[in-house]
Amino acid sequence: MRLIGAVAFIYVLATGFSLSGFAVENRGQQAVEDDAKRREGQDIFRYDTFGDEQLWTDVLRMHEVVANVPPATALAVGLKVDVDALPPAVIEALRSGQVDLKNPAVTIALLGLNAVVGVKGTVDATGRLTKVGITCALCHSSVDDSFAPSIGRRMDGWANTDLNVGAIVSLSPALDEATKAEFRAWGAGKYDPRHHAFDGKNIIALNTPSLPIVIPPIYDLRGVGFETFTGDGKISYWNAYVGVGQMGGKGNFSDPRIGLTIEQSPDLVTPKLQALLEYQLSLRAPQPARGSFDADAADRGKDVFRNEARCSSCHTGPTMTDVMENVFGGRRDPSPLLHDAASVGQDPAYAMRTATGKYRTTPLRGLQQHAPYFHDGSAPTLGAVVDHYIKLFGLNLTPGQRADLIEYLKSL
Repeated sequence: MRLIGAVAFIYVLATGFSLSGFAVENRGQQAVEDDAKRREGQDIFRYDTFGDEQLWTDVLRMHEVVANVPPATALAVGLKVDVDALPPAVIEALRSGQVDLKNPAVTIALLGLNAVVGVKGTVDATGRLTKVGITCALCHSSVDDSFAPSIGRRMDGWANTDLNVGAIVSLSPALDEATKAEFRAWGAGKYDPRHHAFDGKNIIALNTPSLPIVIPPIYDLRGVGFETFTGDGKISYWNAYVGVGQMGGKGNFSDPRIGLTIEQSPDLVTPKLQALLEYQLSLRAPQPARGSFDADAADRGKDVFRNEARCSSCHTGPTMTDVMENVFGGRRDPSPLLHDAASVGQDPAYAMRTATGKYRTTPLRGLQQHAPYFHDGSAPTLGAVVDHYIKLFGLNLTPGQRADLIEYLKSL
């Protein structure tokens, strides 16, 4: 019996180690696959136009415009240059001032190097720009200015708050003057995703007048679930809406709630949504810069945030938003938890053009990096945000508590 027991013990031990090794091997393989998916998603995010040249080249004729835009002008309207895409000889020429930033040929050369963040150009053997399209990175990437202003290493997930999409698009020779005027009124760092859509052939009017909103950052989305200001759908829903209807990519999108259905073949968007999502979920919010806030005041401000100011009643958990409360709170309702415009003191006009008509509680990570605040940018500073809620909710914060709360928000 002792022999049988010993054999059984050895068998169990060996089997356990074998299964444990198998599990470790499986986890390792899964990590490799996840990493590969994220790299695929990064490539899609940075370089894939989804075939949207059909809008930017065939309809808007922006290749004709870009071919005559000097680099200095491109940088002035918020376009960024990826320094890692530049050959050493070009970097040295830039350092020594040998590159003429007023020469449109330089813009075409940068596009040929795939160095303009979010813009992809096709340059033929004669140096002529024949096509131009855009990628997700145009609005949702910036650079660290490590080489020069607007020239540096990519920072994916950051909102390009310098980007003046309206000014750029208004240069299209295909648009009428009234539409151009609307676009020019947007200003830097703003875009109106509910003004129009593109169905593969025509630009469709959705709402007028235009109500542009702030281009948001897209870092720290893991666990948030609904990333838009109005919680219209989960992340891939919005990627599809933008990729097809706004960027002009070739693909399919349908949402009866807003009366929009676009069908195109082949679908170059839908098969890429999962990899794109995996990459987006890997992007982390930047840590606040050293010395950018008072740590002692922020510690006190955390208590104000939780207690006197009652911010944590909506900005809950690690994501600092309650939008997923219906999903994770043990309820059967899979829809996002949203708020009426009046309850958060916001203009309802933009929300009424969306699928929900309400606003989502905004996650707060990396706040210092993406002023202005609220969907319409109506709060230029964190102090203005705090003052908005002090007035709206009648908060009796002392000047010291107000100052501490602002420092805490800076620390997130």
